[in-house]
Amino acid sequence: MNLCRLRRLGASSLCLLLVFSAFSSLTSVTAQQRRTITRAASDARPRLVVGIVIDQFRYDYLTRFDDLFVEGGFKRLLNGGAVFTNANYIHTPTYTACGHATFMTGAPPALTGIVGNDWYDRESGARVTSVSDSKTKLVGGRQNASGMSPHRLLASTLGDELRLRSNGQAKVIGISYKDRSAILPAGKRPNGAYWYDAATGNFVTSTYYFEELPAWMKTFNQTQRADQWFGKKWEKLLPETAYQRNGTDDAPYERKENKFPYALTGGEEKPGAKFYNQFEASPFANELLAALAKAAIENEQLGADDVTDLLTVSFSANDLVGHAYGPYSHEVEDITLRTDRLLAEFFRYLDQKIGADKYVVALTADHGVVPVPEQVKALGYGGRLSPSALSEKVESALSKRFGEDKWIKQLVNGNVYFDDAALERRKVSAADAEAVAKDAILAITGVADCFTRTQILSGQLPQTMIARSVANGFHPVRNGNLVVVTQPYYFFSEGATVITTHGSPYRYDTHVPVIFYGAGITAGWFHSESSPADIAPTLAALLRVEIPSTSVGRILSEAFKK
Repeated sequence: MNLCRLRRLGASSLCLLLVFSAFSSLTSVTAQQRRTITRAASDARPRLVVGIVIDQFRYDYLTRFDDLFVEGGFKRLLNGGAVFTNANYIHTPTYTACGHATFMTGAPPALTGIVGNDWYDRESGARVTSVSDSKTKLVGGRQNASGMSPHRLLASTLGDELRLRSNGQAKVIGISYKDRSAILPAGKRPNGAYWYDAATGNFVTSTYYFEELPAWMKTFNQTQRADQWFGKKWEKLLPETAYQRNGTDDAPYERKENKFPYALTGGEEKPGAKFYNQFEASPFANELLAALAKAAIENEQLGADDVTDLLTVSFSANDLVGHAYGPYSHEVEDITLRTDRLLAEFFRYLDQKIGADKYVVALTADHGVVPVPEQVKALGYGGRLSPSALSEKVESALSKRFGEDKWIKQLVNGNVYFDDAALERRKVSAADAEAVAKDAILAITGVADCFTRTQILSGQLPQTMIARSVANGFHPVRNGNLVVVTQPYYFFSEGATVITTHGSPYRYDTHVPVIFYGAGITAGWFHSESSPADIAPTLAALLRVEIPSTSVGRILSEAFKK
């Protein structure tokens, strides 16, 4: 069935077969597992599924800081939930849009088409984002700004399947600070998706969903705003001794404002765009998003009847803090501890509002993060690679071999896109140009491997973890002519403009929490291989709905009560 479905998608069957082979060993279900799944589905009809993504949240945060967690937050999930300790994304790049698309589709970028936060679109000749849509307008924020939509998502989500199964009675809402993080998990036709407009401080949507904001969202924007935190300080939650495991609070490689406390003004006398941007990168942004989640539950009446609804919530502030300070910073520890306490309060709310035995939580992250290069270089490895230097190497090698020209159209996400017009002018095949460019790239210190479009589409890939990860992240229409993978602890950035980032196929970027908690879920820690791609099919089995259309994940039957 999976193989037939992959063939019907009409993309490169060879590329997609790699995805299938990577998961074929995971999709078999024994008779005992079928009985367990059926029994769990019969016993548990949750009224509400809450899908939580913590942006840039490595699995090891759960073990590094567990002694500082309160009862009711992460401890509640770790002690009472099904915890999959060895869950890794099986695609690269490990970016926000890719992970959020996988979350509720159960599919990697090769099948969702979401190959990055943005990419070069050959048809339009322009760089596009995963959710940009010039046919829509922003609603509730900047005047006449272009809107966003899921039109580039090529797969159905769990929410789409819930809506189909219930003839539209199930309600599906997605919320986040990032547009892509609200839109992609919610699917093609949710009841709403809302994200933050840092220019105005409002939560917004687009004309893809509504011509104007619902009345309750207008009220929320008027009464519950970031403005209430203007002038307040982000100070450490716990005594200084609790943070000593992370070294000093003012490491030289962190961004300029690198020490507690942080005054939230954005340098402005009253709330404006600079403040709203600063606020978005503080733990208080998570508090406002949790308030929005409660408002959505109450005003959309999520979980109010026996038809299962879905709310997806993505906490973006953790990612912005992580980029600015790195995973071994006081700031990342503090926002992690604050997220723990926020979740404890949110779960208490769900207990009271929905009923402790009437909802299910699925928690994960969209990716991890690499340690700051200047920090790990002290241990003898890692560094920064210059995108412009890579471009120069490729341009020089191609001009030397085929004649002087401008060969590269775009360099995005480690993808090199050739200018087809240059290839045609010089009468050079893409395959020949790719081979020459690949040799030049592999000579760069810090590059682990480079794969050509021709190589990937022909299936001529080595049987390595990196090659499989690249194939699973490669869409034949949307990716470039070359995909470059750095060595561990290296990444591309011009200078130190980016403190740290993510995107690689290595464990610090791929290893994230996968935890289920609530109705029909058994408590336990499970150490077998798993992936965030398993979340959607597992929830589909629990809810007795069709597994999303291109899902390749397995049903984690271990999570179900026997």
